[in-house]
Amino acid sequence: MGKYYLAVDIGASSGRHMLGTIENGKLTLEEIYRFENGMTNEDGKLLWDTKRLFQEIVNGMKRCKELDKIPVSMSIDTWAVDYVLLDEQDQILGDTFGYRDGRTTGMDQKVYEIIPEKELYQRTGIQKQIFNTIYQLMAVKTNTPENLTKAKTYLMLPDYFQFLLTGNKVSEYTNGTSTQLVDPVSGQWDLELIERLGYPKEMFLPLQMPGTEVGDLTEEIQTEVGFNCKVVLCASHDTASAVMAMPAREEDAIYISSGTWSLMGIEKETAQCDEESRQANFTNEGGYDHRFRYLKNIMGLWMIQSVRHELKDAYSFAELCEMAEKCSDFPSRVDVNDDCFLAPENMTREVQEYCRRTGQKVPETTGEIAAVIYQSLAKCYGETIRKMEQSQKKQYTSIHVIGGGANAGYLNRLTAQQTQKIVYAGPGEATAIGNLMAQMIKGKELADLAEARKCVYESFDIKTYRPENK
Repeated sequence: MGKYYLAVDIGASSGRHMLGTIENGKLTLEEIYRFENGMTNEDGKLLWDTKRLFQEIVNGMKRCKELDKIPVSMSIDTWAVDYVLLDEQDQILGDTFGYRDGRTTGMDQKVYEIIPEKELYQRTGIQKQIFNTIYQLMAVKTNTPENLTKAKTYLMLPDYFQFLLTGNKVSEYTNGTSTQLVDPVSGQWDLELIERLGYPKEMFLPLQMPGTEVGDLTEEIQTEVGFNCKVVLCASHDTASAVMAMPAREEDAIYISSGTWSLMGIEKETAQCDEESRQANFTNEGGYDHRFRYLKNIMGLWMIQSVRHELKDAYSFAELCEMAEKCSDFPSRVDVNDDCFLAPENMTREVQEYCRRTGQKVPETTGEIAAVIYQSLAKCYGETIRKMEQSQKKQYTSIHVIGGGANAGYLNRLTAQQTQKIVYAGPGEATAIGNLMAQMIKGKELADLAEARKCVYESFDIKTYRPENK
């Protein structure tokens, strides 16, 4: 049996602990712990319960001891943009807001009064999303400036949890780039920009690359979980880890990291911060090994996840796909990137109201609602790939769907049809796999990213969907 590595992969709706090892040249996965996640609504504020999340991290680590499968290292990845501010005693200042909270409304204009939107994109290459950290911090500066005054350390959530495990504060690069505060050339915080915005530059730690060792577990954590191991930085923005696991055989394939969000793009060696990219709302997020993920952020499966929850989780995603396929002829479409779908009180009603507002046939049944969402997502993928080809001045032949959406066969067939590309779907646990890959490269089990991707291709089932002739 090979060495064990532990990936703690925390998404916006659930978290999981995955043990990985190399056996006979193939990567094997074992899910040993899973827990629910979600923002809590406290007096109208959408917040993360960091204490509960950290306890779930520790609970999953205890499972390693129970199974007698002790990892040589572990790493944590989460979604992007959310963070904590710590005071002199390393206590969290204020609330830990979730990105769907409405406090950033109007904060973009406050930022643009200091730095024009066009210049901001040229400096950072990051697409405008109203929940980006740059706007979240402007909300702090506007509403609770005392928290910025008291702040001694800024940490994104994976970095914070790894600080609690080790006592060491380290800031990881890929997640850092999602803040819209990083210089894509230097790969470090744009301190001049941060100063112009009135954020304390001293609270930002130097950014470190995936593969950096954070440290050993503290004695307290060792006592609680029953073992010690190294904590290592993975590409802690979950999309950066997922893209690492893309089993592409060609150098410049398009990917869709498909989960709560759909991140559709390509890998590049340099950031593309031109005006055409800004107008098309493409972003240049940092990736493993100094690569850039030139992509568009699309609302993703959040919409169907929300509808499922509104139905008390009575149907599996596979059943919702089946119901949608039976209603494939339903004609209405929505703009999945419309802000109305970001955090509605009821997603089903929001889809219906959008169709009503735009003069389209209003979906009534669950199958019709699901069909509208899946068809609209595929339509958006098709539009995005055409803009991508225009910006890169080339044609692509295939799309790699990685993450949970790889299991949505109906959506993958629609995607092949809308894009007229071959769709390769899998692996489904791409983020956890990418997390493990960074650790295994650090541990010299895999030589580099190319060898790791070859291992993924040979280790997991990849399904193929081809477009039908029009």
